[in-house]
Amino acid sequence: MNQFDAVILMGHGSRVPDAGKGMEMVAERLLGDGTFKIVETCYMERLGARFADALGKCVEQGAKSVLLLPYFLHTGLHTRVDIPMMMRREAKKHEGIKVVFGNNLGFDELLVELVRKRIYESAHLKDVREIDIKERDDFPLGRNEHVFVPMHQDEAEHFKDHKHEH
Repeated sequence: MNQFDAVILMGHGSRVPDAGKGMEMVAERLLGDGTFKIVETCYMERLGARFADALGKCVEQGAKSVLLLPYFLHTGLHTRVDIPMMMRREAKKHEGIKVVFGNNLGFDELLVELVRKRIYESAHLKDVREIDIKERDDFPLGRNEHVFVPMHQDEAEHFKDHKHEH
């Protein structure tokens, strides 16, 4: 039996509209098959709902235990620091609600099969020199937004040296 009243899938976010459509479709399936009563999606940045909004919706619908599943393959800075810190800040606003930081997608044998499937599906695709590619300017950044999160090399080394299992 499911121990969570609500599940939130969190993606990175993008300035490209519908970039998170695949994750949103997964959320729709999880909700539609009845396994979970409440399923929401949110994003760390750019377009789409934020964690505070998704958590608020879950609480409004009566959730007492909420799992956030980071829809990320890698265990980088976002999954090790940024997301859990953001969650902690928001959880303090909802006393009595259990808020759990779930495992990221990471490695799984199912992922190996998915990669194999994508390789075979790609057999009919055109050479990259023959495809239409939009310009970056077609997807403008918002005011005061940066393309990359700035980080000095010594700061990156610190996180590399302090591995976190999650």
